[in-house]
Order: sequence, then C-alpha cells, then structure tokens
Amino acid sequence: MIRLKEKYLSEVAPAMMEKFGYKNIMEIPKIEKVVLNMGVGEAVGNPKVLDAAVNDMTQIAGQKPVVTRAKKSLAAFKIRAGMPIGAKVTLRGPRMFQFLDKLFNVALPRVRDFRGVSPKSFDGRGNYTMGVKEQLIFPEIEYDKVDKIRGMDIIIVTTAKSDEEARELLKLMGMPFSA
Repeated sequence: MIRLKEKYLSEVAPAMMEKFGYKNIMEIPKIEKVVLNMGVGEAVGNPKVLDAAVNDMTQIAGQKPVVTRAKKSLAAFKIRAGMPIGAKVTLRGPRMFQFLDKLFNVALPRVRDFRGVSPKSFDGRGNYTMGVKEQLIFPEIEYDKVDKIRGMDIIIVTTAKSDEEARELLKLMGMPFSA
C-alpha cells in the first residue's frame, strides 16, 4: 500500500514534471478514486445471489459496497424500478493505493493469457475503465467458496486533463499496458 504512494512522490511526480513541463508540483495529475462495480442480473430472480456478490466485493475492496438499484422498469428483463441489481464501492486514500498495488502486481498477472491491459480504454478526460471477467484473480477470493464466477468493472478516476497525461501517470505507477 505505502509502496505505491511513495513511488508516486519519489519517481512519478518528478518524471511527470519533466515530461510535461509542469512548473508547479500541484499541476501533476493524481489518482482521485477507484470505483468497483458489479452488475448482478440474476438478483432479479434470486436475491441471495446479491449477498454473495456483496461478500466477494467486500473481500476484494476491504470495504462494504453499496447495493445499486434499478432506475427504470424494464419488462424485457423483468426488472422493476427500485429492484437491487448490483453493487459498487468507491475507494479513496490508503485503501485505493492498497487496491491498485494488489491489482497491478498480483491480480492482473493471474489473468489467463495476460499480455497487458488495453492502452485505449481512456474516456477522453483522463479516466481509465477496464473489465475483469472473473473475481477469482484476486487473492482474497477462495476458489472453493465461489458459487458463481462474476466479472466487474474497475474505473480509475484521475485529475489528468488528457488521456496522454493519464496514460503516462498510470504507466509510471506500474499499470501493465500492452504494447
């Protein structure tokens, strides 16, 4: 956890100042927050499935997620407004750095046929979004206790003004981008 924050202060900040010509240290982009989101469509028919997803996310993030509810009714999916359909958690500060360290150095290398994450998944404003197909890549999840393999979205929100600045920031922090 502390390693990533110390790396930011000692290596990332000076490299970013040099590459982008920042005059002030406060201009350097930072990682603001990390949002984990898990949509659980099966929760419509079986509400117990959502409890298992919340438990998995609690173990992965180290913080209890919020249950998300449907905004609109959709007859095709048998969803009514207000039904619980997912879970999300927002990480900031030390928990965020701890999660990113675990993601970059432990979880992503455990993905089958991993060649790096896509460098194109930026949104135009310096935020990065990626999907994970299974929660089993995280070391806290025990394979025997998993009832169903679920994926999740991971959104890394930065203060960068452009995708180029955010890409450089994440690369210097240790994110394994593919060539």
